[in-house]
Amino acid sequence: LKRTQRLRFQHRRFHAAPHRKAPRGSHPTSMGIDIEAGGRVKSKARVTKSENPYTRLLCKLYKFLSRRADSKFNKVILKRLNMTRKSKAPLSLQKLAKLMEGKDGKIAVVVGTVTDDKRLYEVPKLSVCALRFTETARASIIKAGGECL
Repeated sequence: LKRTQRLRFQHRRFHAAPHRKAPRGSHPTSMGIDIEAGGRVKSKARVTKSENPYTRLLCKLYKFLSRRADSKFNKVILKRLNMTRKSKAPLSLQKLAKLMEGKDGKIAVVVGTVTDDKRLYEVPKLSVCALRFTETARASIIKAGGECL
C-alpha cells in the first residue's frame, strides 16, 4: 500500500473502534490544522548547486531584487538562475534574432549560453546579455555592430 492509503486505513481502523484508547495527540478533537492523512507538503524553492561565485552573487542579487522591487522580470531571472543546467539550454543566434525582430533598442537577456548559427548569414544588430557566449557567437554579434554584455 502507498503511504497515504496506509494512513487512511489506520485512520479508519482507529475511528471504527471507539473502545480502544487513542494514541496521544492523534484524537480528532485535539487542536491543530485540518489536513488530510498524509500531511501537507511544503515545497521549497530550488537553490543553485553551482560553485561559481559569480552565479551565486547573481542569485543573491536577483533574490533581493525580486523581493524588494515590484518587477516580474527579476522573479523570472531568479527562477531561471536557479534552474538545473539541463533546463538552461543554449540558445542559437538564429532563434535569438527571430525573437528580437521588431524590438529595436531593447536588450535581450538570456540565462544560459548563446551559440553561433552557421545557417544565419546576416546577423542583425543585437544587444545581448547572457551568462556565456561561444567565441564565434560573440564575434558574429560584435561584427554586426551589436554588443555582448
